[in-house]
Amino acid sequence: MLEIPEAIVISEQINETLIGKRIQEVIVNQSPHKFAWLSGDSNYYSDLLVGGKIDGARPIGGHIQMEIGEVKVVFAEGIKLSYLIEGEAIPKKHQFLMRFEDESVLVASVQMYGGMWCFTGEFDNEYYVGARDKLSALDMAFDFDYFKTIVLSDELMNKSVKEVLATKQRIPGLGNGVLQDILYNAKIFPKRKMQTLSQEQIKNLFDSVKNTLVKMTANGGRDTEKDLFGSYGNYKTKVCKKTVDQPCSICGSIILKKAFMGGSIYYCEGCQPE
Repeated sequence: MLEIPEAIVISEQINETLIGKRIQEVIVNQSPHKFAWLSGDSNYYSDLLVGGKIDGARPIGGHIQMEIGEVKVVFAEGIKLSYLIEGEAIPKKHQFLMRFEDESVLVASVQMYGGMWCFTGEFDNEYYVGARDKLSALDMAFDFDYFKTIVLSDELMNKSVKEVLATKQRIPGLGNGVLQDILYNAKIFPKRKMQTLSQEQIKNLFDSVKNTLVKMTANGGRDTEKDLFGSYGNYKTKVCKKTVDQPCSICGSIILKKAFMGGSIYYCEGCQPE
């Protein structure tokens, strides 16, 4: 899933690789997917994009926004982006393909669900607007006081830490994936209610949000997610599907997996007691 680290890393790779390339062909929804969210039909995308040049890309929360003149293309949620040069095999199934004049291609495939939006002017999707208008967790202005305004409102006190941090895009681009290590580093069990946290634990949680995301980004993303060129990131995820049933490097307890809120949580029962 695209979350803050991957959105930043892949945007940088697009800027290093694709700027100035002219678009020759656009194919949308070649392999129809029930949960591929589009903002128009394939002819609309082609009409807007073919002949344009890539000006750049930037992360917006967990979204990647590419800019082609006045046109914006946004990839969100469970989109896998791949850049392939001439001769490399193109996936048989894809929902968006952009071919350039040098015959290289940018391919987007939906993993579970995801948005591939193409538009000019304003776009009123609530998740896009929220991600665009809210502070990034890595912004200097995203400080402890700002963090408290997000997580300590009265209506959130009886909700779990996971629900508060990783749903409703309260912090854009912070999803269930990066949350696991954030809570592990803060030594907080994902099901803990916000009202049970001490002021010290809330501060530790804030510090972990900032520090964990910085490390994930600086290391090219998580080792559970691929970049634009198909390589996994170099950040070694501590609690995830790859570390389940292995001993915690800090206390030696076993890393566990449980179902929660329609997804999974990963945690160390020693470092993050229930």
